[in-house]
Amino acid sequence: MEELVTKLTEEVGITKEQAQKSIETIASFVKEKFPMLGGAVDNIFGVSSAE
Repeated sequence: MEELVTKLTEEVGITKEQAQKSIETIASFVKEKFPMLGGAVDNIFGVSSAE
């Protein structure tokens, strides 16, 4: 997830905290809409499944 956080902070100009929260929000949204992908989303984004 750190690589994506860095990319977002550099290219979009948001803070590290904003980038992390954005990634967590997107991961949560995808897991809500596609529950069968929950484990894959956690692996891809490095987000814990305890959200």
